Amino acid sequence: MADPVQVFWAPAGASMPTLGARALVDVTDGDTPNLRMPVRMLSVDTPEVTARNEQRAAATDTEFLQLAEWIRKGLAPISAALGEFLLPRLETGRAGTLHFEQGQAASAFGKQNIAARLARPTGRPRDIFIRVADSPFDSAHRLLAYVAPDYTERERREIPKRLRPTFNLDLVVAGQAATFIIYPSVPGAEDLALLVDAAASARSRGLGIWSSPETLLAYEYRAMEDLYKITKKKVENEPLDADERSWRERYCADMRNRVLHGPEDYSGIDPEYRLWIWPVDLRDAVSRLNLTPAPELAAGA
Repeated sequence: MADPVQVFWAPAGASMPTLGARALVDVTDGDTPNLRMPVRMLSVDTPEVTARNEQRAAATDTEFLQLAEWIRKGLAPISAALGEFLLPRLETGRAGTLHFEQGQAASAFGKQNIAARLARPTGRPRDIFIRVADSPFDSAHRLLAYVAPDYTERERREIPKRLRPTFNLDLVVAGQAATFIIYPSVPGAEDLALLVDAAASARSRGLGIWSSPETLLAYEYRAMEDLYKITKKKVENEPLDADERSWRERYCADMRNRVLHGPEDYSGIDPEYRLWIWPVDLRDAVSRLNLTPAPELAAGA
């Protein structure tokens, strides 16, 4: 009989997103199953295609119009300033449709771009390089990573970084994604400069999602979906499953001046300079990044 051990480890597990039989690709060595899993690209956010079809997107148009009416009547739990900022986008009557169209365009670009950049003149595709976050999975158990073609050591020496970008950066350059930098997964200094410059250029040139002033950025779209559900319950006097402000949780810091703003006060920061911080990371971020609370945030503290 074996002696009892005195070393214990109880890691938290994570269930892969449902992929059915497609999750297991094959098994090589007995201890090496090859798995297929989704990767969530770090620091970028493309429009959603969760509506799935034009009919559902049109239904979102109607829901967001209703949400806009509730905001104007003061029934939605949102600050007056952020409400005024978002109303022109919600009241178009096609906020859901526009977002779905933009999501389809971003998806098509991503597929074409990845295939093209992995292709070699010889016909043999490049391998894929990934760099994962310190915490490798998001709340949906997707792998968080920067993804790029895998260059040889010689190529990395001879080709400047700006000429061998990640697929993440490609999306921003083309205007198919907004930056979505979340502490502590902040890119290194050189990569961050490339990302911010690319985002500012795409926005100033009106590329992709920036071609329309009516665009709801993906994180705004998701927040408005949640705000609609919460406000609908309030209007219909149904019990809420969570706090009425749970539709927005992340704080936002301006990367230019290190000023920290509340979750509903991000609109005054140009999109490419927004650094998002979850409440659980707030104390650490304020200390490590030397952030200064904005006056309105300090007053409400």
